[in-house]
Amino acid sequence: MAEKPVPLFVDLDTTLTLADVTVETMFAYAKSGIIPLLRLLCWLTRGRAFAKAMVARVMPVEPATLPWRQTVLDAIATARAAGRPVILASASHHRNITRVARHLGIFDAIIASSAKTNAKGKGKLIRILAMTNGGPFDYIGDAAADVPLWNAAREGISVGYCPSGVTRLGDAPPSKWRSLAKAMRPHQWAKNALIFVPLATAGLLTDYTALGRAALATLLFSLVASGVYLVNDAFDIEADRSHATKHKRPLAAGLISLPFGLGMAALLMTLPILAGCGALGSNFAAVLAAYLLLTTAYSMRLKAVMTLDVITLACLYTIRIFAGAVAVGVVVSFWLLAFSVFLFLSLAYLKRYTELANAKQPERLLSGRGYLPEDLDIVAIAGVSSGMVSILVLALFSNAMGQSAAYKTPQLLWLLCILLLYWINRVWMMARRGQVEGDPVAFATKDPRSIVIAALMGIVVLAAQTIRIGG
Repeated sequence: MAEKPVPLFVDLDTTLTLADVTVETMFAYAKSGIIPLLRLLCWLTRGRAFAKAMVARVMPVEPATLPWRQTVLDAIATARAAGRPVILASASHHRNITRVARHLGIFDAIIASSAKTNAKGKGKLIRILAMTNGGPFDYIGDAAADVPLWNAAREGISVGYCPSGVTRLGDAPPSKWRSLAKAMRPHQWAKNALIFVPLATAGLLTDYTALGRAALATLLFSLVASGVYLVNDAFDIEADRSHATKHKRPLAAGLISLPFGLGMAALLMTLPILAGCGALGSNFAAVLAAYLLLTTAYSMRLKAVMTLDVITLACLYTIRIFAGAVAVGVVVSFWLLAFSVFLFLSLAYLKRYTELANAKQPERLLSGRGYLPEDLDIVAIAGVSSGMVSILVLALFSNAMGQSAAYKTPQLLWLLCILLLYWINRVWMMARRGQVEGDPVAFATKDPRSIVIAALMGIVVLAAQTIRIGG
């Protein structure tokens, strides 16, 4: 008689899918409001299995958006082609496991947790041995909790943690630290160069002590911003997985786990404030804390409020300039703050304009953002107008600097108005032609002409401070 095919048991969380279904559904339920959060905490006091069951009832997983691991899908296909039964064995609740199994349609049976039993580790092994009558089986897992199953299996297979005697399936997983570095979005740190603006206006670009304090302030702002990015990605994880490009973000792609990402976010949002208080003073720490609160409020709620979202973005950029002044101990000009608000209000409107103009389905893309496709022209008018006002304020600021001893030839500052006039008109026309995508600040850091204009503006400021023309 032919031998009975050896069944293959496959874990779900961070094995078949790069996500952790239980953790993510619990987090999705908790973030929906204070009452759900308190309710979840009460459920957890009655045991993890009970909490899983309750959350699965009110917050079921959406299998279509989960990031699947192709190497495991290929292993399942090979087993099925050989006539072997394949069983999905997971510690997640049976409601979610049933949804996943129906969505994929490649499993002969399932093993899952219930309200009374948690099918994890030894609990899962007992269920497997009962299903196989103590016969041989193969098992694909990924974590230390799977060690008892690998030890009992004919062949233990891993896609993650891989102790001796266990076969690795596919390549070693990418470093979570490298993925974390990507999730921190260091390319966005260029925005924090605004902290150096007060040094330029106060004539302190050659003061090494002031430069050092500004550099430290920039680093601390960058780390806090990265922490907020991680929180924002955690809250948007479901939406990002449905997005054409954002599904590649480390949290959405499952390259870093939700608990790890949130834990690192907490460190990035607290340690820099403490360091800033010790190194740059309590006033700077207060400004950094205010930035953290405002940017968190933007991520959680304000970005969904029409017009208030762009005003908040403009304020977030302006806070960086104010923080630079506090860090080096100079008084920031009213004109400079007003200029910053109007300039970055223009860029914030530009960001919304590109999102509306470039979207194939604007209603779906900006769902919950408070904008409609027919708002496109109004957004453009408001953005261009704000940019023109910023140039007017810059002209008034340049005139006011003529009364300051910080500039030997303040008349040169008028050249800034010409350069900025060219840049604002150019970037809005490029946006109209569909040549600007996403964040205009990020665009400016990659656009050669924008970089040249920024360099020329820096040269103008330095020349106005150091060169005396005329009597």
